Amino acid sequence: MKRFLILSLFVAFLMCATSVYAEDMIQIKGSDTLINLVQALAEEYMAQNPGKYIAVTGGGSGTGIAALINGKCDIANASRQMKAKEVEQASKNGVKVKRVVVAMDGLSVITNGNNSVNQLTVDEIGRIFRGEVTNWSEVGGPNMSITLYGRQSNSGTFVFFQESVLKGDYSQKMNRMNGNAQIVEAVKQDQSGIGYVGVGYVKDASGINVLKVASMAGAAYANPLSEADVKSGKYPISRPLNQYINGTPTGEVKAFLEFELSPQGQKEVEKQGFFQLPGEYVEYNSKAGL
Repeated sequence: MKRFLILSLFVAFLMCATSVYAEDMIQIKGSDTLINLVQALAEEYMAQNPGKYIAVTGGGSGTGIAALINGKCDIANASRQMKAKEVEQASKNGVKVKRVVVAMDGLSVITNGNNSVNQLTVDEIGRIFRGEVTNWSEVGGPNMSITLYGRQSNSGTFVFFQESVLKGDYSQKMNRMNGNAQIVEAVKQDQSGIGYVGVGYVKDASGINVLKVASMAGAAYANPLSEADVKSGKYPISRPLNQYINGTPTGEVKAFLEFELSPQGQKEVEKQGFFQLPGEYVEYNSKAGL
């Protein structure tokens, strides 16, 4: 009887400790493009603040945004902006959506390292991913069929690339991969492959070409690995990487967001292969109280 009583008290203690731990932990969900960056920021923050806990999980921007709408996370990582209908649904649930911009990305189009094509226009990339151009010889490359690698529909990058580059539907033949790292590995192994990934996944990658891109025929080509090209918008597939929260940030959520936007946090952004925020987004965040 005595042993049973001791065991019961121990289980009750564990349940209580787990509950407190879960309540104090910041929950972050969403974008696969952002996951490595935010995990690195969270690890650094926790190392500097013993007793603070942050859980970062992926699943795609759509998953994170849905979790925020349903009150299942504190911060939603998103490589695209929330849609009007998502903001409206959040409002119906009592969630006052606020956007924070944490980094800049030059969404990178990649080919196999043995492919002679090293630059394309936005129009050419769109025609390739819509399935209208099916052989590399049609865009100045070898006589070889093109194999497409892209993301699944719950990915913010899938949506951003479709709206910014395709302006239509993806080819039914596109291979839909779970994440950026899978696309890099697939293109590295496939001489006919082409894919699109966040710049943080190509900075030190080998066996692939990172293409220069022009906004239209006759325009100058720009490089997604160039900070100047991305921040100025000269690189035509530049984008801000976002986090969404409920209302004006307070407490632990505010403290972590402030760390991400601090000089130390922004240095971690660069270390992970993305770019620090330009002045316009620093000002944007300040209006959100950060």
